Amino acid sequence: MTDLRGAVRAATARLGAADVPSPAVDAVHLAAHVLGCGPGEVQRRMLLGVDLPAEQHQRYAELVTHRAARVPLQHLTGRAGFRRLELSVGPGTFVPRPETELSVELVLGELDALDAAATGASVAPRVVVDLGTGSGAIALAVADERPAARVLAVELSEPAARRARHNATTLDLDVTVIHADATGDPRTASDLAPLRDLVGGVDVVVSNPPYIPVGAVPRDPEVRDHDPELALYGGSADGLAIPLAVARTAAVLLRPGGLLVMEHADCQGQTLPAALRTGGWLEVHDHRDLAGRPRATTARRSGGTEGLAG
Repeated sequence: MTDLRGAVRAATARLGAADVPSPAVDAVHLAAHVLGCGPGEVQRRMLLGVDLPAEQHQRYAELVTHRAARVPLQHLTGRAGFRRLELSVGPGTFVPRPETELSVELVLGELDALDAAATGASVAPRVVVDLGTGSGAIALAVADERPAARVLAVELSEPAARRARHNATTLDLDVTVIHADATGDPRTASDLAPLRDLVGGVDVVVSNPPYIPVGAVPRDPEVRDHDPELALYGGSADGLAIPLAVARTAAVLLRPGGLLVMEHADCQGQTLPAALRTGGWLEVHDHRDLAGRPRATTARRSGGTEGLAG
């Protein structure tokens, strides 16, 4: 038997020495995973001086070793919290970040504004499409918090698309997940055929596309070594080639005046909005996350699609 409090303290020290950003939090979450309880229960047992059985202590030590090697906490537990949801994540799937919750807020705000402005007793469900959904985080959060909306999600990676479908099923949320290239043209691309009937009629398109400039190396080992490259790199020196290709898809899908919400790197808070304005988008605004960093751009589709590029 090993004292749980001592094991968590030792794990915290080891993770801190490995420069893990939140060693105490991660040590508790790993213990919670091993014990099959919540972090609060771990802390309660620590206060009570509860022991950690030898088998569980060995498993805990193995997980701490992996985390000290900078394997993402979410890959070790298989879970990631995002807004009100707990998602299944793992190797091959981009781990959702707290800053991406800003994009959800912007989508929800637009849906609420549309509903507030609606007249008449019967209003068709609002349609939201998430281009490059990964684990399904944004799409599922929107479906969870605005269940009247019709939500569809597109993902190029087959493993990630499978995981997004799994999350939708597990959470009992009505999100249609399409395995397809989000940079394709829904009018002609066969893999985007499920979106064809929505061309020109979508209310909001949201995307957290790959946007890291080619040649740039992410600082965090968790990102650099474990997030799939397909979800990271934006296909050009400025990182905007793929985001702007996604914006072109969005322009085809959106109705006139429909809203694009797109996350970007904090170094793209001016370049992405400028490119969208040049491409014919209207009411282009950039938004900062809770840390005060440029994080997401919103833009409205004009009345026509020719030249809309972004």
